[in-house]
Amino acid sequence: MQLRYSFRMYPDTGQRTALAKAFGCARVVFNDAVRTREDARAAGKPFPKAGELSAALITEAKRTVGRSWLGEVSAVVLQQSLRDAEAAYKNFFASLKGTRKGPKIGPPRFKSRKDTRQSIRFTANARWSLTSGGRLNLPKIGEVKVAWSRTLPTRPSSVTVVKDSAGRYFASFVIGTDPAADAARMPDTDRAIGIDLGLTHFAVLSDGTKIDSPRFLRRAEKKLKKAQQALSRKQKGSKNRDKARLKVARAHGKVTDARQEFHHQLSTKLISENQGIAVEDLSVAGLARTKLAKSVHDAGWSRFVAMLEYKAERYGRTLVKIGRFEPTSQTCSACGVKDGPKPLHVREWTCAACGTVHDRDTNAAINVKKAAGLAASACGAPVRPGAIPARYEETGSHGFPTEPCAA
Repeated sequence: MQLRYSFRMYPDTGQRTALAKAFGCARVVFNDAVRTREDARAAGKPFPKAGELSAALITEAKRTVGRSWLGEVSAVVLQQSLRDAEAAYKNFFASLKGTRKGPKIGPPRFKSRKDTRQSIRFTANARWSLTSGGRLNLPKIGEVKVAWSRTLPTRPSSVTVVKDSAGRYFASFVIGTDPAADAARMPDTDRAIGIDLGLTHFAVLSDGTKIDSPRFLRRAEKKLKKAQQALSRKQKGSKNRDKARLKVARAHGKVTDARQEFHHQLSTKLISENQGIAVEDLSVAGLARTKLAKSVHDAGWSRFVAMLEYKAERYGRTLVKIGRFEPTSQTCSACGVKDGPKPLHVREWTCAACGTVHDRDTNAAINVKKAAGLAASACGAPVRPGAIPARYEETGSHGFPTEPCAA
């Protein structure tokens, strides 16, 4: 299984300049590849192959006056940018054919220097290294200071340098892990739990535990509003506007970091304490189109469930998703009688059949667990083991925005 370990970087002034050149050169090569392919499509010609693009847009371009500055950065960065363009087209065509899971995606677009996220990737043949002093030595950039929050378990296969909208730099390493060794680190348990996700409480467990919703965005709204108002008063194109934009981006970054840290801590706790976990397959996109949109986005349910998925795969746990149309809030968990839909303001109700008084959320969590079939067997093992697709990501220090691994 491949994961990403991410760490904050602190390049000096000269290294920031070198990284800006690398970001720009990678962006130009990507845009040239998209333009070349779009021109070929418009002319009714077949798409040029990757080797042809590499020769024309990198090797030959370096010899021209207009693209001679491409030689100032590592050639590996430029080659990886071409691979990114190739992967973008493959995903687009797979989406058109219906062979790619998920929502439909559009064709690759041209990148801009004003994009909120910029990145370059160094593979093993780029000869990057970690120094004895704990710095990251990158070709044609130098030894960059890294804030190590933990040790790398194995030698990374590649490193991606990312600059986010708040002007922060991160080093993201691709690490191969051994699922058997990871599973051995987890304590043995035969517990199973059902989770009901909500807004009043972020999560209610089938054992009655209620986890409050931190509401990070709601708590930061006053500060965000003040920063956004200051940005709106600045003249477009001015340096003061750039400074104000950074303040807004940093304020949003703090909210994102806090939410991600909360999700990681809670998901790790649930995975370590339970062999089986059941959750609902919520339609977050649909809920985000209602009047509860801001609260739904603030909760981050999709991100939390995605963490449960890849951690269950990594540590040998079982995660089961039940259908979103399962009437978990309408069914009595004691006698199984369906009592009909109830408005959201009803938090407790009494079953008309057996007279049991239910807490709405706890009852739903118990029904989620039952619907998933996670009752323990005689030997203590969960009845239904589930195959969970691997997630190519891992928790990051200081809220690094994780991304899918390209390998």
